Amino acid sequence: MKNVLKLFVLASIFLSSCNKNIELYPQSNITTENFYTNSSDIQIAINGCYNALRAPLLEEWKLTELRSDNTIMGNAASKSVPNRDLSDLDLFVPNTSHQAIYNYWIANYFNIRNINVILNSLNVNYSPSTGTLVSDTTSVKITAAEKKAAVAEASFIRAYHYFNLVRLFGGVFLIHEPIDAFAAVDINRSSAADIYKLIIADLQYAAANGSSVKYASTPVTSLGKVNAWTAKALLAKVYLTLNRKTDAIPLLNDIITNSGYGLNAAYGDIFATTNEMNKEILFAVRYKAGGIGQGSPFPNYFAPELSGTAVINGDGSGFNTPTSDLFASYNALDLRRDISIGSYGTAKMLYPKKMISPVSIKGDGESDWIVIRYADVLLMLAEAQGNSASSLALINQTRARAGLPALTTTAVSTDAIFATELANERKLEFAFENIRWFDMLRYKTTLPTLDPVTTIKSNFSAIFAVHYSKYPSPAPNLVTIQGYVNADKLLLPIPQREIDNNSKLVIPQNPGY
Repeated sequence: MKNVLKLFVLASIFLSSCNKNIELYPQSNITTENFYTNSSDIQIAINGCYNALRAPLLEEWKLTELRSDNTIMGNAASKSVPNRDLSDLDLFVPNTSHQAIYNYWIANYFNIRNINVILNSLNVNYSPSTGTLVSDTTSVKITAAEKKAAVAEASFIRAYHYFNLVRLFGGVFLIHEPIDAFAAVDINRSSAADIYKLIIADLQYAAANGSSVKYASTPVTSLGKVNAWTAKALLAKVYLTLNRKTDAIPLLNDIITNSGYGLNAAYGDIFATTNEMNKEILFAVRYKAGGIGQGSPFPNYFAPELSGTAVINGDGSGFNTPTSDLFASYNALDLRRDISIGSYGTAKMLYPKKMISPVSIKGDGESDWIVIRYADVLLMLAEAQGNSASSLALINQTRARAGLPALTTTAVSTDAIFATELANERKLEFAFENIRWFDMLRYKTTLPTLDPVTTIKSNFSAIFAVHYSKYPSPAPNLVTIQGYVNADKLLLPIPQREIDNNSKLVIPQNPGY
């Protein structure tokens, strides 16, 4: 807990902007006591929090896509420490001191601390007893409308961090206000239910108070900001995760009917760097190339290892490699396959093509990281409604764009077939977008015929000969690696440093670790 504490006590709120269309003027040597004097000050601080969304993404793909059936760590024969650390996640055997897990944990809590400072400065706090945000009438010198808008943005970001943490770790530390060293040692893990209570409160506020201007009428300078539609989409996903389908449905219908967002005509246009924040993107973590320290590292992370300049300038690391089974899952007619997955060299090395934009400088990509897009809204609504003609019509919208024939009620004659078709559509539509793992966890309740443990074990079997059998000696056998996966391992371990550094409380570790 002292490691989280260090961030909450010492971390600076003033971070450089990630938003291409949200202006941020760098500030230095300013304290929270004298900084928040007007709406501009508040927005600068919030922009810093948008920027801090990047840090968890550096690790998130390792904890989500890599543990799903979408990708593998890359070079199976490599003995390098980075590759072996990735394989530990891929095989569901990370230790409690795994660096990527710790980095992700700290990065999320860093920004939660930042948000708590902002909300505290606005005299807004979360009430655990009522499950609501409580606002004092006194505030800094901003209008009531400006305050609501600022709180909406900040609360969304906090909810987003906690939503990812609770799905990956279960109950975590519920910290909703600035704390000092003395208070920190009295905080233990909260239940997952209590974490979700905060998430819902934050998102309900953001949905009610964020901008509800339609996409086409949104000023360019506001693209990238959290709005009411962003909050409603994430809140719907939270409700769906909790199997509260009836709560999710009206939110999703509202977005479809009233937001002005929609599908792009061509799948590839979603990811084009010349078409950023297009009508399909409800929220993205933004990057800006140009040698200014705000570019995306992912193109070089994901380009094939030792590809030189054939795929991207500056070579690639070969991480997050698509599985051969994922490639084979695409129908030959599916237009998404060759946009999503590329191959390099005579060995046909696969890589996540849609995540790779040209770079002039290594690690300086332009591509934003899309978090929520309209296709997700359509398919979440289908999932919430269940097997029906109207749900198939929603799925058929993304299938039509992909060049695939429509699903019919005759072919999709049972709930089990519907679950399989929906899950497959989501897998192919959102490949490499850090969505598949969270989907697999959610299906345990929303699509109960689909079990993540079974899915992972089947994936191990499908690609064992082409990947896992090539691990350095002693290479694992199939039975062994399938035995690594069980229900306990669906959650990650709490970083051991957080447990060991608290001398006052006994912090429980997740089962299986």
